[in-house]
Amino acid sequence: MASSALKRIIPLFDRVLVQRFAAEKVTKGGIHVPEKSLGKVLNATVIAVGKGLKQKDGTHVPMSVQAGDKVLLPEYGGTKVEIEDKEYFIFKEADIIAKWE
Repeated sequence: MASSALKRIIPLFDRVLVQRFAAEKVTKGGIHVPEKSLGKVLNATVIAVGKGLKQKDGTHVPMSVQAGDKVLLPEYGGTKVEIEDKEYFIFKEADIIAKWE
């Protein structure tokens, strides 16, 4: 369950708050992988989304992802945010590569 501080964060416009999956530190065969060898985790869970881009007539373009969706992120980009000693990232919706189930 999300903390109360995290529930109060609402991204603006077309921005999406995500939490990356934890990196696998042990292979399927049981071999421990050193942290220096771990790559960036590109899979994440959407925590919160903004209302969408605002059009000239004042309406919002609906977001294509919602809280709880699993997404694929680009290798670079996003803004790192620390909330209660946990790392989260904010991306523009257009930067998210895919949504997966």
